[in-house]
Amino acid sequence: MGDAAVLFLTGAGTGLLAGGASCAAVQLGLLAGAVRGAPRPAVPVAAFLVAKLAAHTVLGAILGLAGAAVQPGPRVRAALLLAAAAVLVVFALDMLGFAPARRLLRRSGRPGGAGAGHCAAAPPRVRRPAALGAATVLLPCGVTLSAELLAVTSRSPVAGAAVMAGFVIGTAPVTALAGLGVGRGMAVLRGRLTAVVGAGLIAVAGWTVLSGLRLGGWLPEPAGAATAANVTAGPGGTQVITIGAADRGYRPALVAARSGVRTVLIVRTHGNRGCTRAFTIPARGLERTLPETGDTRLDLGVPAPGRLRFTCASGHYPGVITFR
Repeated sequence: MGDAAVLFLTGAGTGLLAGGASCAAVQLGLLAGAVRGAPRPAVPVAAFLVAKLAAHTVLGAILGLAGAAVQPGPRVRAALLLAAAAVLVVFALDMLGFAPARRLLRRSGRPGGAGAGHCAAAPPRVRRPAALGAATVLLPCGVTLSAELLAVTSRSPVAGAAVMAGFVIGTAPVTALAGLGVGRGMAVLRGRLTAVVGAGLIAVAGWTVLSGLRLGGWLPEPAGAATAANVTAGPGGTQVITIGAADRGYRPALVAARSGVRTVLIVRTHGNRGCTRAFTIPARGLERTLPETGDTRLDLGVPAPGRLRFTCASGHYPGVITFR
């Protein structure tokens, strides 16, 4: 229980100091959808936050219980990101007055429709915000991913739940202020702010699509000149590639190496608390949780000529190793 308390405080501190603005920016569209049309935004904001807390606490418990083994593969998560982007587009079109999107959302919220079930008994003004709050697990920001890494490495359902609950509670003040501000702004401007938020939500959806495509390895490799400076000879003719994982990307992100020889990849971290600690090679379904500081060795076997893409777990920071 002592570890759980420490992780709760760690999660709360991370959320309060670093995660609030990041999560609010990424999840603003869902938050705007929660308060849309509400005469008093405090009620839907509260429902949104409670559902978000519950969903992330359950996620933390699952991650802590099963560790890294419970995480879906990179391409499964990429598909989830693309699905989340599609949902964001529907909400954006609803805000912009697109009638088919509005009809779709209304049907999904009716008893007996797609939104029916145990939530059908909840008041309509709570049901929709609660569903959107729970959906935030599909749109983690980079800081949220770092909290999820803590939950995975805790190897305990109690500790995993504690760190995620603490993180959401830490982000709650900024999220609540953002929700109240958006809700009141919509009421005062009578739809003008709704259009602005809808357009912004389209942009967030586009960014989410790019992240999903990168995570799935479905985008062309980044442009630029590859370097062989970080490729050295190891024992027995082994080729050693060293890449640094910084908080905001991999250095170098473009590497040129020889094909047809046994290759070891070393990913080096130093005080890293970003999402790059979740190192992913989509084509191989390979994921490793890197330490905050240290070297992680990955045996790549004997690569054939071609390109091997890598990225962080959120798809934000890509890179490529070109074997020639």
